[in-house]
Amino acid sequence: MLLLHLTFIFTNLISIVFGTSVTPSESSSSSVNPPASVPSGFVTTRGNQFVLNEKPFAFVGANSYWLPLLTSQDDVDATLKSMHDAGVKVLRTWGFNAINGSELAGALQSGVTYYQVWNSSQWELNDGPQGLQRLDQVISTAEKYDIKLIVAFTNNWVGYGGAELYINWIAGAGNTHDVFFTNPQIIKSYQSYVQTIVNRYKSSPTIFAWELMNEARCLGDLPAGPNCVASKPTLTTWYRQQSDFVRSLDPHHMITTGGEGHFNWTKPATYWFNGTLFSDYNFNGQAGEDFERDLALPNIDFGTYHLYPQTWYPQLDFPGSNFTVQQWGLEWITDHANAAARVGKPLILEEFGVTGLQNKTAIYPTWVNHAIQTQHAIFPWQFGQLGLKEDGGNRLIKYADALIDGASPNDGFAIYPNQTAVFNIFTNAAKVQARRSQ
Repeated sequence: MLLLHLTFIFTNLISIVFGTSVTPSESSSSSVNPPASVPSGFVTTRGNQFVLNEKPFAFVGANSYWLPLLTSQDDVDATLKSMHDAGVKVLRTWGFNAINGSELAGALQSGVTYYQVWNSSQWELNDGPQGLQRLDQVISTAEKYDIKLIVAFTNNWVGYGGAELYINWIAGAGNTHDVFFTNPQIIKSYQSYVQTIVNRYKSSPTIFAWELMNEARCLGDLPAGPNCVASKPTLTTWYRQQSDFVRSLDPHHMITTGGEGHFNWTKPATYWFNGTLFSDYNFNGQAGEDFERDLALPNIDFGTYHLYPQTWYPQLDFPGSNFTVQQWGLEWITDHANAAARVGKPLILEEFGVTGLQNKTAIYPTWVNHAIQTQHAIFPWQFGQLGLKEDGGNRLIKYADALIDGASPNDGFAIYPNQTAVFNIFTNAAKVQARRSQ
């Protein structure tokens, strides 16, 4: 989740379900095709469990998209050490950072990390010290601290060079967001970049899994077109194609979607707003996802979903409303746990967050406990680090992302070690997960 994503939160409406329960469109069963017999140190799956070296691997993870954006190896090292000390076992970060050619001079001056430069219908790779070598450093340092990585290949949103750079440079202006998933030239270009990343790291046991896209939807910063709607499996087809492609490159690492976990139910949840009954975006397939169908794909090894009810539908979150952020989150967790159990694959609550320290302290324990009780891993958005030294601890990175007084970027969701009442929720959960891994 990036701040730029918030432009579109009004489209992601939350349900208040009255009366009867909601049933999925289908009870999915999967043709499970986990990675081939994996080398030592690689994580794989066994039913609904992750497995590492033949033992169950339960864990608490962390999100840090900004870690490869740091220019100081000392700060990278300090951050990963902090994660290790907190019990973090898996880190999720971006395997993409792209710019337009017009941004290159500024990027060189500011030192911002970039892996791709777009000047035409084909990008140029930057595998130098301001490019992929920074991702190399993150991966090698993570290995030092026994932390594995989920690496996302691109972004649904414009932030840090997502899908719409491909659309603008290849398909051209005037196209809808969903052409990213169907245009043959765009798919070829995406796969070329994916192949670059996978081939660079496919022998590394530090890679936990490959992620096809962060938060894929029919719409992005561009609107959706008529070819990406609930009745047409545009995203499911793309997930199948790309997961099959990645598996052809890498038989050992796991693959996941990176999706937010939207459902496509025949009787979707509804909610009342201003006297009108609405069909809910999270459940009616309008986003393009079909969580159960997508999870059942043979080369999707585990499920992901995200959880931001406070910001997804703030109109319902007001004093006196019968909607509560906490309860809605518990039901969302249950819905995904039940769906993953039917499909028979592991599950990660890959991003979740509320703003406000008091909200975090009150709500996170219930969400975390429920997720752990239903046997899946958790990745709060996002890990906060203090004491960063580069540029004296103050540096504008890009957009509104900045280091301020040594603190890593904070979009309102960051969790810092000095916020002990919140931070300890996750360190204690990490201890529970570690005991399950013995």
